[in-house]
Amino acid sequence: MKNAILASALGLTTVLAGPSFAAGAEKYVLDASHSQIVFDYNHLGFSTSYGMFSGFEGEIMFDADAPDASSVTVSMPVMSMFTGWEERHAHFMSPDFFGAAEGDLVTFTSTGIEVTGDNTALITGDLTLNDVTKSVVLDAKLNQKGDHPMAGKPWMGFDATTTLVRSDYNLGKFAPYVSDEVQVKISIEAMKAD
Repeated sequence: MKNAILASALGLTTVLAGPSFAAGAEKYVLDASHSQIVFDYNHLGFSTSYGMFSGFEGEIMFDADAPDASSVTVSMPVMSMFTGWEERHAHFMSPDFFGAAEGDLVTFTSTGIEVTGDNTALITGDLTLNDVTKSVVLDAKLNQKGDHPMAGKPWMGFDATTTLVRSDYNLGKFAPYVSDEVQVKISIEAMKAD
């Protein structure tokens, strides 16, 4: 991934309504120590392989009275990907896939939120991956919002899922033998900004 523009997350960061947020919007910043993206794909029909991204930065502008006016922006270093096997990580960072350099980012910036239930929403946003930007939809759930028992400040937690087609991002080597579809699971925590 070559210098993807900071914006995003798999899912979880964007400025939905642009510069003018609803009056009730409160800023939350991601807790990088409790935020992960896990992805999996089928390997030749024999197994399911897994990987993870961490090291997020991002913010959520959350409006409890008008959740559809909220927004999220997230970014993470490409090289933070963890596969559990050093040689696989090196291959993913090679020109066969990301051709990654230090500082390259995966980003997500929300462009709209459709509330679907008391604690669920579809978050549409621009995902920039490997210098390609495409619109994706995250099926998101608010797990909990309240005071953190140890930090003593307002906290939020979300889970979300989506499916990506890696060839859409010029990452399709070995498809279809190694599945082109990648299942993505996102879990984040965010704390109210000081």
